[in-house]
Amino acid sequence: MEFDDLIRSRYSCKKFDGTKQIGEQQLNAILEAGRMAPTAKNLQEQHIYVVQSEQGLAAIDRHTPCRYGAPTVLVVAYNKKNVYTYPTSAGPETDHRQSGVEDAAIVATHLMLGAANQGVDSCWLNCVHIDDLRHDLGLPADEDILMLLDLGFAAPGAGPLPNHFSRKPLSETVTLK
Repeated sequence: MEFDDLIRSRYSCKKFDGTKQIGEQQLNAILEAGRMAPTAKNLQEQHIYVVQSEQGLAAIDRHTPCRYGAPTVLVVAYNKKNVYTYPTSAGPETDHRQSGVEDAAIVATHLMLGAANQGVDSCWLNCVHIDDLRHDLGLPADEDILMLLDLGFAAPGAGPLPNHFSRKPLSETVTLK
């Protein structure tokens, strides 16, 4: 699929056909798209958990109302001890911005677009009780969860929300300096 078509046609699927699982080749292609994402200093601090088991999906359901019946969920986390700390001119006593959240967000975006390229529907989830989910899934304490990505195929009748194709003009979101 051409990139312009892909970014215009993908939407956040809110109703999945739970009986149709994505194929192994599709999943690997999606994960490979995430692996190719750039990260600060190429630290690659992301860790993707593929949740397809009944037990894992039940844990996710306990901590978010937003799985929407997806048969696969990617949990996108990052190792907070392996991030790049950006230099600052404000002095060493100030909070320094770190790369973990933005790197994981780039990886997650690549996963989402990789899914669309494979004909797999997705939905970016961040309405989730992160600490409780981390505990239930047994994730390491040094990893923070950024988001979850529902993956699967849209149920019959599913489609974009009514406002999906509404976009502000560039003149409202871009300023030339």
